[in-house]
Amino acid sequence: MKNSIIGFPRIGKSRELKFASEKYFRNEISCDELYEIARQLRAEHWELQKMANINYIPSNDFSFYDNLLDLAVLLGVVPKAYRELGLNPLDEYFALARGYQGKNGDVKALAMKKWFNTNYHYMVPEIDDEVNIKLCGTKIFDEYLEAKSIGIETKPVITGGFTFLKLAKYKCCKQAEDLADPISDAYIEILERLSQLGAECIQIDEPILVTDLDKCDISLFKKIYQKILANKNGIKVILQTYFGDVRDVYNELISLDFDGIGLDFVEGEKSLELIEKHGFPTNKILFAGVVNGKNIWKNDYAKTLELLNKIKAVTDNVVISASCSLLHVPFTLENETNLPNEVTKHFAFAVEKLTELSELSRLSEIDYENSDVFKSNRSIFLDPRGNADMDVQRAVDSLKDEDFTRNVKRSERKQIQKEALKLPVLPTTTIGSFPQTAEVKHNRARFKRGEITESEYRAKNEEFIKSCIELQENIGLDVLVHGEYERNDMVEFFGENLAGYVFTDKAWVQSYGTRCVKPPIIFGDIKREKPITVSYSVYADSLTDKPVKGMLTGPITILNWSFPREDVPLSEIAYQIALAIRDEVLDLEAAGIKIIQIDEAALKEKLPLRRADRHSKYLDWAIKAFRLVHGKVKPETQIHTHMCYSEFDEIIKDIDDMDADVISFEASRSNLSIVDALKNNNFQTDVGPGIYDIHSPRVPSADELVSVINKILEKLPMDKVWINPDCGLKTRGVEETTKSLNNLVKAAVHIRKTRLTYAEN
Repeated sequence: MKNSIIGFPRIGKSRELKFASEKYFRNEISCDELYEIARQLRAEHWELQKMANINYIPSNDFSFYDNLLDLAVLLGVVPKAYRELGLNPLDEYFALARGYQGKNGDVKALAMKKWFNTNYHYMVPEIDDEVNIKLCGTKIFDEYLEAKSIGIETKPVITGGFTFLKLAKYKCCKQAEDLADPISDAYIEILERLSQLGAECIQIDEPILVTDLDKCDISLFKKIYQKILANKNGIKVILQTYFGDVRDVYNELISLDFDGIGLDFVEGEKSLELIEKHGFPTNKILFAGVVNGKNIWKNDYAKTLELLNKIKAVTDNVVISASCSLLHVPFTLENETNLPNEVTKHFAFAVEKLTELSELSRLSEIDYENSDVFKSNRSIFLDPRGNADMDVQRAVDSLKDEDFTRNVKRSERKQIQKEALKLPVLPTTTIGSFPQTAEVKHNRARFKRGEITESEYRAKNEEFIKSCIELQENIGLDVLVHGEYERNDMVEFFGENLAGYVFTDKAWVQSYGTRCVKPPIIFGDIKREKPITVSYSVYADSLTDKPVKGMLTGPITILNWSFPREDVPLSEIAYQIALAIRDEVLDLEAAGIKIIQIDEAALKEKLPLRRADRHSKYLDWAIKAFRLVHGKVKPETQIHTHMCYSEFDEIIKDIDDMDADVISFEASRSNLSIVDALKNNNFQTDVGPGIYDIHSPRVPSADELVSVINKILEKLPMDKVWINPDCGLKTRGVEETTKSLNNLVKAAVHIRKTRLTYAEN
């Protein structure tokens, strides 16, 4: 049986692409040097797949920033404002991704959103009246030829036109239906040119097919592909899906003239049922996604081979595949030299998943139960992993309804907190982290290497905190933070301080652009063994008369940004983490911290893509887990949370049910669309829609921020609004952060004066 992967990590074994790109941003290397580093990485990755005996090796899965942005550029979907900058193609591309502020002009970055139910972020294509969809670039052809030049035949991969049109943002009178013909024509030209170059097949990804589709959606999908597939020009077309099943459109898929169809049998709950009930055409190849592309646990060959036998009972024309792109897992276990074998033997990162696919290919064709490879794999799953903590399990089992509910209503708490905190209208604050300078990182690295003592490390952090408090007071912010200088990552930091986790050294995963994260791995039962943040928060609080927020990461974000166990329900893990964070909340409160922010940036990340599944399979326990964290605090303690890079409209009432006192949202890249949802749903929680984008180096002016705040206040009452940036400031420079926050405070003060003066008169 042959095998395939959908995509491969592009950052490199040691994040070479990240560091090269950032050097380019700093003008330390040339455009040609960056292109050469990218070429070397692609060659290395193709060679790895060839050596692992992968039959269908992808090309065009590489990107300097994001594949959907690549597609937008390929199709000429570049708004006029960016084209008028007059930049070279690479700099124009990065202006779309990061914004641009210089002698050529001033533009914001395109919006950025979560890629379905992952922690990866995509750039939202923007279609205006002047956009004319047509084939404008050569990247997909160049990279196919590049692989061919080193003796590797690849299947070019590209996101499909239907997904592209459904995810795009329309700033014109046109809608997706109006663009079906031009986008179909562009794909026909792509197929024709690939055929001329000698490509045997193309993989077209349509992940949007695993979401809820109505009749109009299905009609549009069929219209696009009936036209494309009537003009294949001799090239085989593989339609690839992932992150779920295609129950709404399965019969249409198998009736169209695709040569292969990729289905997810890991997250696709109904994929097996669909092929068993409706059959699968004998003239098509089924690319069966049976190796989990989103989690790091080793594949259980016994279960997978049993599943493959069921699939083969329907069709013999099967290719074994990963369930989705391997972009979502770390590069290789070879980097992890400090973890014991009894831990790492349970893991498979991207390179190791190539081996799994190759081994499954061989095992699927033999009497595998007598194979040494199969027996070795089986022994791993007979060996229990992780620590079992009966106290933790009993604590979860004994939870009662009152544990999830504060005993004073939010409206009453608001008055109590108003008197206790004495904050002005439109209070200003930040989301938590401040710039992680080279000095901050050096201090943490020295402590990790054992070059300084813990007391020396803490003393240096206290210096950073003191400077941070002074900076915020000079700027004039109303609610301060300690800066989070002790934290490498908002989830990894807490994982390191909770029992039940294991940690990697270099298991980096791309989150967006050059931003990479190193998710901790949940290996056993979770509990807090000692206070985590209390001492730093108390120290910061002692330096000022203004309130300082205690900063914590919420249980759902810790869960969703970790690699979770697969042997216990996610709800049970969430409650274990919630109990641990609750201990920290109560200790902060006891230490005199009056405002505690419990970030749930990733609340929507694991939200089922099907609306019918959202409550029963996720929201019912996810919201309760957050409420468990703060259910026992006093009414005068103000609970904040923060959420970013998701469309919240459909679950806005559930977010209100989290019963926080204040929620800050990412809003600037989505043009404050969240504000309409808050107004339309009569949102009760006080809110801080982010007024500028921290993922761009661009500094907004005070006048610009005045305009943003006024736009918010057109729809929300002033006494419910907080003023803050989109997200934490960790990745920004000190100078740009200071300028931006000064402008934020100036804007808030100006609005207070003008609006309150007007109200008095």
